[in-house]
Amino acid sequence: MTLMMVLPSQSNYCGRAAGRGSLAEQLDSDLSEQLERRRAQQLLRVRHLLEGPQETAPFIDGRRYLAFCSNDYLGLANHPEIVSAAQRGVRDHGVGSGASHLVAGHSRAHRALEEELAAFTGREAALLFSTGYMANLGAVSALAGRGTGLFEDRLNHASLLDAGLLSRARLRRYRHADANHLRQLLEREPSRRSLIVTDALFSMDGDLAPLPELVAVAQHCGCPLMVDDAHGLGVMGASGRGTLEHFNLTPDVVPILVGTLGKAFGTFGAFVAGSRPLIEILVQRSRSYIYTTALPPALAEATRASLRLIQHESWRRAHLHQLVARFRDGAKRLHLPVKDSASPIQPLILGSAEAALTVSAQLRARGLFVSAIRPPTVPMGGARLRITFSAGHQLEDVDRLLDGLSSILR
Repeated sequence: MTLMMVLPSQSNYCGRAAGRGSLAEQLDSDLSEQLERRRAQQLLRVRHLLEGPQETAPFIDGRRYLAFCSNDYLGLANHPEIVSAAQRGVRDHGVGSGASHLVAGHSRAHRALEEELAAFTGREAALLFSTGYMANLGAVSALAGRGTGLFEDRLNHASLLDAGLLSRARLRRYRHADANHLRQLLEREPSRRSLIVTDALFSMDGDLAPLPELVAVAQHCGCPLMVDDAHGLGVMGASGRGTLEHFNLTPDVVPILVGTLGKAFGTFGAFVAGSRPLIEILVQRSRSYIYTTALPPALAEATRASLRLIQHESWRRAHLHQLVARFRDGAKRLHLPVKDSASPIQPLILGSAEAALTVSAQLRARGLFVSAIRPPTVPMGGARLRITFSAGHQLEDVDRLLDGLSSILR
């Protein structure tokens, strides 16, 4: 299969009348039309300017807000111990890694973090990637390809779906969290080498994949299971080891684990953890690992400090779940259209993009910052406020948010 880059409008720029101006002007004209259509549909994305560190009361667009839309679930993104570790890392290793891991960029800090992440997740080895997107692209493309059946949850993260498309495997998407549908699809292709891939905690709905049922299907069909626990690691499980710990699942039934470091860990980067043969094959085949400059070593040192805090400060998870329980109790009392989720992700479904933007703007007027999530990130008719909580929030912060939502949606 040959990949072709197609301009968004799929217009044919060849042979156009010269009277329309230069090619650059023609391109800008077409792109401007596309932007206007998105604006008219209430789908234009806008970046808000954060000034200062990530925290529960950040300074955004020139104003201080109480924010409920960060993935900094444990409140570690500006923790002084992690900041100090990063500063020491810059002093010891410099800023940039300078090369890919396989050329000259694999530092002692990288190796130490990989060993500690492997131990934390109960795996033989781990491999660092620069982002979660790249970890998923790298793992799927290394393990699946022509002749492979790839089975993914319909609501998997975009990085997993893109990985499936780019891998050239035969991609099949089963109904969200439907293990029976997955089994049916697998049984239609019994002779094909296959791989099952799922998010563990879904980022837009906040619900958990039915991992025990998926494990049963994987074992029944003899098909390995890959789980991306980006939003569960650090948050789920008694010791923060993620959704697999929550369900008491071991590495022998979920052999491929992906995690990110920019959410509950509060830093940046990602990793894949598993057996030594798995990690070695990723080193050999994963293009997004082989051909990418290594993560800055200072960030690896910062993440090592974060990992220690995750393991030693269990009060952060306990407080976070207390905040979620308080919000859900209040939302139920106020009859707010919140989806069923026991995670720090609490989606408030508003339907139209216009409604989501309006409520988000009215919350900002009250000093509360919650981003509107619209199609195509979520399905048409499913626009929402993706409310997230951090261990840095206080119970009175939850009450203030509930009061604001009550006033607006009453």
